[in-house]
Amino acid sequence: MRKLIAGMKISLDGKYEGADGMADWVEAWSNDYDVLPEIDACILGAGMYSGYEGYWTGIENEPEKSHWITGKAPTAGELEWARVGAKLPHYVLSSRPISAKWPNTRQLRSVDEVAALKRQPGRSIYLVGGGRTTAGLIDARLVDELRLIVYPVIAGKGKELFASAARRQALELRTVKPVDGGKALLTYGMAS
Repeated sequence: MRKLIAGMKISLDGKYEGADGMADWVEAWSNDYDVLPEIDACILGAGMYSGYEGYWTGIENEPEKSHWITGKAPTAGELEWARVGAKLPHYVLSSRPISAKWPNTRQLRSVDEVAALKRQPGRSIYLVGGGRTTAGLIDARLVDELRLIVYPVIAGKGKELFASAARRQALELRTVKPVDGGKALLTYGMAS
């Protein structure tokens, strides 16, 4: 069975968004979770998809331009993800119809369809987010690994990554990797 790897950037107090709806402590949205060599597909929630598709299409089409989330020119990692990510199949988890411009985007209507995707042959699947989708798929016991980049900031008010989790989930720490700027990449397996 394929692995589902969730990756999220969070504050030290577990927020994936601040009170203003943005994670303004994140300086780049590149794939910093070391998943690129392992994956051949991505899943994300419908609430995140339109902004995600627009952001990465903008970077791919205008790589020298500052973009709306960071206000800066894309990093080398963002340029790489824009190039590679646009080619990967993306699956949007939504019970309502979606609108997608990327031709390799498909809709998944339920967690059962996510489970069926995991049973198909292939490499691991990267769960891009958002927070509710990640928590829901952890609750459904479909996430195999959780990679968190923890930023050395206390966000205060905002959206907590696991606020919508319906049940307790034990994790097994696999690796801790220091990242520039005082950040840490924590990799957890889901305990049985």
